[in-house]
Amino acid sequence: MKDRKVSFANSPLQFRTRGNNKVREREGMESVQAVNGSAPPCPDFISYTVKNAAGKVISIGLAFVFSNLSHQLLKPLSQPRIASDIAVGLVLGNISVIRRAFDEQFINILNSIAEFGMICYMFVLGMEMDPYVIFKSPSRNAMVAYAGMVPTIILVCSITPFLNYYQNPSIGFTLCLSTTLAGSSSHILTRLITSLKIGKSDIGKLVIAAGMHSDMISVILFSIGYLFFPTAVLVNDIAAHVRMTLTMAAALLLQIIFTATVSPIFMNWVNNENPEGKPMKGSHLVLAIAYMAFVCSGAPIYGYSSILSAFVAGIFLPSEGRVSKWAVGKINYLLPTIFYPVFFFWMGFHADFRRFEAGRWGTWGRFLVLVFITIFGKVIGTVICGVTLGFHQRESAELGLLLTAKGHFHVFLAVIGTLLDITSTSTSISIIIVIFLSVLPTPLVVSEIIKRARKRAPTQRMALEWLDPSNELRILLCVQGVHNVLSTINFMEISQGASDPGILVYLTDMVELTDHIASTLVQEGMDTVTVMDKDVTEMRDQISTAVQAYVEENGNGITLRRMLALSTFDGMAKDICNLAEDLMISLIILPFHKNRHANGTLDGGNPGFRYVNRKVLRNAPCSVGILVDRGYGLVEKNIKVRKLFPSSSHLLRWQR
Repeated sequence: MKDRKVSFANSPLQFRTRGNNKVREREGMESVQAVNGSAPPCPDFISYTVKNAAGKVISIGLAFVFSNLSHQLLKPLSQPRIASDIAVGLVLGNISVIRRAFDEQFINILNSIAEFGMICYMFVLGMEMDPYVIFKSPSRNAMVAYAGMVPTIILVCSITPFLNYYQNPSIGFTLCLSTTLAGSSSHILTRLITSLKIGKSDIGKLVIAAGMHSDMISVILFSIGYLFFPTAVLVNDIAAHVRMTLTMAAALLLQIIFTATVSPIFMNWVNNENPEGKPMKGSHLVLAIAYMAFVCSGAPIYGYSSILSAFVAGIFLPSEGRVSKWAVGKINYLLPTIFYPVFFFWMGFHADFRRFEAGRWGTWGRFLVLVFITIFGKVIGTVICGVTLGFHQRESAELGLLLTAKGHFHVFLAVIGTLLDITSTSTSISIIIVIFLSVLPTPLVVSEIIKRARKRAPTQRMALEWLDPSNELRILLCVQGVHNVLSTINFMEISQGASDPGILVYLTDMVELTDHIASTLVQEGMDTVTVMDKDVTEMRDQISTAVQAYVEENGNGITLRRMLALSTFDGMAKDICNLAEDLMISLIILPFHKNRHANGTLDGGNPGFRYVNRKVLRNAPCSVGILVDRGYGLVEKNIKVRKLFPSSSHLLRWQR
């Protein structure tokens, strides 16, 4: 592998590795000629792949297994998935037995997979962003993002040119490194803040918005900078450089204009032809996918990066509508399920520790300088900005630490630097480790923020016995499914009371978060997630229709609000307790974990919901009731709903 050379077609993000003219195959197979990096004939390639696939399949399989296993082990520590993926990729990619199983041909395949997956990643990243916020007056979120980026860029441009991070002096690489270290990963921050349940708090909204703005600005800088520093043109050929820059700029501008003007018309037509609740027509789905591929592939024809082109196309495509949500949901499901294990194995394979030069002091000096710039630049910028905005210095420093988190695109750039022979392998590995270290402390910082916020929060008595009768009764009424509707309506009927002050009911669906449902989640805005799973949406619609019909006809004094507790069984109790605390609930009603058969007996029940009920009983900040359905349906209203519910019909266990 030491004699490997890399050639590039049009961009640093479109690459192929070119090995020796002969690819020596194991087990006595005849060598296959590769002319100018081209692949061997199809029959030879198929036979070669079949005979030499065992080690490769096992290695990729290990990447999938250990990636998911390590993620599950680190879940209690709230570590983002990228932390475990980087660690697994670096370990597996540097095992000598695994490295020997891969040759130049299969490395080309991994390179193509990494490029295609990154195109999908950047396309979704662009669709989740709003480019028009740049043209508005800077908000508080934008000021925090800029304040963290500017000092980092200044430090990188001032220090790194003297430390030999690259093979040859390059202004383009210095600007690229400064933008990489100055950016943030909005995906990592959004998922972390959402999983730790502070997305609706002020600091949670600030972190997500500032991270989104920082990520968008950094990638836009990459997209613009690539026009002026393309690697496909020799540095000393000024005329060719200018021609390529003008050609790519014109192609990119046409792509932006076409995407921004035609996309809303086309997407609205497809969405109107396929309303919510009906199966999407196959022909329209194919047209939508073809259109998205078309708008992403315009500029790369003229030499522009396909990955950055996908981001630019995504950022100007409408994010609202059924088609856009479908595309984002499917890609977000495929990325962690299929792409990320392969991507980080590819990263670990190219991050060869044998070439890290760990015995040299200069390697460790350059590594420590990168760590210092990444942390100090963000922190000092956010602290200075926080003083002007009235933040506490400690909160500003924590905000800066959170904004240092880097993501998958930054890892990709670190590896590309080595493949382009711009940086050494030791520099690439140093950048990857810095990215890894930037992610590790984020859960600890968020936990510290939550802990301090809880200490500052005033203690308020929320149980039923402390409720003022002149105030409305706030109830968090939980349901597991449609089978709980009748008992839910019965409970609201017997709890109704006088219309003044009345009761406020937060009807909450308890839905277990499975891998299938997680793949249908669509991020809308900064702190809103929509579930697109058909079964969940139909269940919620049926519950809402039935309960809303009762409230409109007979619910005098009842105010109804709809909520959703979407989590695993381990975290659902915490979600319910947090909801009760945020909504100032005085009474939580949970459905019994056992359901009634037609003959009146109860089944074995769901142990997951039983675990949730017991955990809520122990940790709830207010009174809790367990509602047991004995099968008495609601009396029809053609006479009048009578409160004829024997004591045996609904058993309520209260805890104060």
